[in-house]
Amino acid sequence: MKTIERISLALFSSLILIMSVILCLAIFGWIDTELLGSIFNVAITDSITSKILLVLAIIFILLAIKCIFFDSTSKEQVENKNGILLENSNGKLLITRETIENLVNAVVRGFDSAEEVATKIELDKENNLIVNVNLVVKENAVIKELTSNLQTKIKEVVKKSSDLEVKEVNIKIKNIEPVKPEIIEQ
Repeated sequence: MKTIERISLALFSSLILIMSVILCLAIFGWIDTELLGSIFNVAITDSITSKILLVLAIIFILLAIKCIFFDSTSKEQVENKNGILLENSNGKLLITRETIENLVNAVVRGFDSAEEVATKIELDKENNLIVNVNLVVKENAVIKELTSNLQTKIKEVVKKSSDLEVKEVNIKIKNIEPVKPEIIEQ
């Protein structure tokens, strides 16, 4: 949301809160309704105050209509949440999270010690990629060596394929899968 929208929404919400509190106090009899009526009557009959109130009322009506019927996020912003938008002089390219996840999964499956993989891509506020990999490895895997090689290879492949820099590759070993013995047929 833009700063102006946030400020106007805060003002609008504050006004509604104040009006609701005053209405509740009047219903419970804690504020004299005649006093409220006389204040309201004075505010409306005074020419300067009534013009100010009219402008404020129109602004709040427009804000209410905008908040009810118009979404503050554009289609482009929604698409950017699903991936990374690259632009050049020829046009735009949206690389979705799923595309990068599939690319990372393909890299991980290329390693013999990796059994199962699940990948999640995150984007920080500066559109830096953070790759989170959940991995099941074989029992004979050297985990430190495997993860180091995976981190390097994932960064290289993503950079080569999409020209995107990977800020972090976080690998979580979920389980170690025992090596299945080969059955010898006679």
